[in-house]
Amino acid sequence: MSTRAAAIRIRPRAAVVIAMAGFLGVVAFFWPFLVAPGKFGSAYAPPLIFGVLLVIVLSVVISEIAEGGISSKALAMLGVLSAVNAAIRPLGAGTAGIETVFFILVLAGRVYGPGFGFTLGCTSLFASALITGGVGPWMPYQMFGCAFVGMLAGFLPKASGRREIAMLALYGSVSGYLFGFLLNLSFWPFSLDPNSSVAYLPGLPFTEQFRRYLAFDLATSLGWDTGRAVTNFVCICLAGPAVLTVFRRAARKARFRSPVRFTAPR
Repeated sequence: MSTRAAAIRIRPRAAVVIAMAGFLGVVAFFWPFLVAPGKFGSAYAPPLIFGVLLVIVLSVVISEIAEGGISSKALAMLGVLSAVNAAIRPLGAGTAGIETVFFILVLAGRVYGPGFGFTLGCTSLFASALITGGVGPWMPYQMFGCAFVGMLAGFLPKASGRREIAMLALYGSVSGYLFGFLLNLSFWPFSLDPNSSVAYLPGLPFTEQFRRYLAFDLATSLGWDTGRAVTNFVCICLAGPAVLTVFRRAARKARFRSPVRFTAPR
């Protein structure tokens, strides 16, 4: 039977902040379709502006979640899993799309809840970027994408046994494609010659602009996204049952829902 142990509880105020962060994330990723041409003085201003805003918003979201919603036991678990994710991510290094960071995000979000999955996505990518020297304008977008991969895993419907593994594996595959689809939006407007048929061209109608982006995404990153999706599917199918058992056993031992009280000895 599937059990959940909400290691980080999302309180109403934190939920509002996450919703605002989600809206800002949509604008940050989809600004080529939403912002009228000529609104920015430089072509490179949008990713820098949105990158700074995403870092600020993610910091606020994490602080809101932590305020009364995270215990020392959940914080310890968050630190351990962030370190594990940061350590195993270089094993794949993104070669041919192989990414080893997502399956733990999916499984942890499933067991410990959406708040934990969201926070783990942020901290894992931040720690990994510091270790591998991957700090740059793209880092906030990666943090945001992984945060929502982990959070949405916590909202998946109840299931158990093989049905649960199949559901998580399917979700891992879909999230692999969606992550690549979103991340490409962060550099697509600046990566091609404007004369190209798949390049971003300010002023075009939404349908034509979106058609160009779909063609760009399929031509440049479909193979990488497929590698990520297959990696997620295989890792969850092979390691999912054992990892879920370990996570749930740790949740039962930690008793995240039980408050810690100290009493004076008699």
